[in-house]
Amino acid sequence: MAVGCFISTGKSLDQAIARVQRAEELGYGSAYVTHIAGRESLTVVTAYAMRTSGIRVGTGVVPIYTRTPATMAQTAATIDDLAGGRLNLGLGVSHRPVVEGWHGQTIDRPVAEMREYVAIVRAILRGEAPPTAGDAPAVKWRTGFQLSGLDPRPELPICIAALSPGMLRLAGEIADGVILWLCTPPYIRDVVLPAVREGRERAGKTLEGFDVVAAVPAAAVDDAAVAHASLRRELIPYFGLPFYRAMLERSGFADEIAAFDAAGGDFELMQRAISERFLDTLAAVGDADAVHAGVERYRAAGATSPCVGPISRTDFDATLDAAL
Repeated sequence: MAVGCFISTGKSLDQAIARVQRAEELGYGSAYVTHIAGRESLTVVTAYAMRTSGIRVGTGVVPIYTRTPATMAQTAATIDDLAGGRLNLGLGVSHRPVVEGWHGQTIDRPVAEMREYVAIVRAILRGEAPPTAGDAPAVKWRTGFQLSGLDPRPELPICIAALSPGMLRLAGEIADGVILWLCTPPYIRDVVLPAVREGRERAGKTLEGFDVVAAVPAAAVDDAAVAHASLRRELIPYFGLPFYRAMLERSGFADEIAAFDAAGGDFELMQRAISERFLDTLAAVGDADAVHAGVERYRAAGATSPCVGPISRTDFDATLDAAL
């Protein structure tokens, strides 16, 4: 496990692929892509895999309600085959505006649904009969699918996106890692690791080999205020999503949430509600030494794979150089 990065496609897939190749040359251990409304993440990961040879590639993360678990397992096995065993499959619940508004699905029992989904995907990847193929009661999915003509991929890592203690415990219990966004180093130390450890203990396992993938907004810049201004604009949507709001309150930023709500939809006031204290705790911004130190704060807190991600209107290539 090593420092990784998040590389989105932006306006140019070719430029993104070139950036992943550069990250590989620099020595990054992994490159993840987010799943948003632009280019489809699993397709992008395939492109990254086909143009690299050593760096691990992963999704950070695919919402489970966008595909049946059988389709997800089949797709992941195919990509991992093409990648020579370099895929990290990151799965998440996502949020109701995405699941309901984009895909017409529902989030009913997120922890139970994630448990069932991963169990089916894991069984298919191992070449086993899915647990809902027989008489086992299904929470949301039922399938008898099994791979044919493609070797099983039992070692393919599955990571779960988690914010709440319940989902973090589940990740520890059934997954190979957890993927975090907007989780500050103190939250990782004080909430993430204890919850994950509890889940591991339920499964009779230790934290050894478990990957804590933490996204680190980062920018190598002369003026931190410029990066902070861009980051504030990027964070506005997250301060309105219930799962993130609850996590931020648990992180000690209830005042920021209250100020955000008091802004009453005024974009300028909403940006001001996102405090310097929060940004300084969350991000790795400044000169090369400051970026590197910011990444190391995450590692010291327990992130086994801190992954730098871009802040808009900054030079991400310079940030990739600085973070290592």
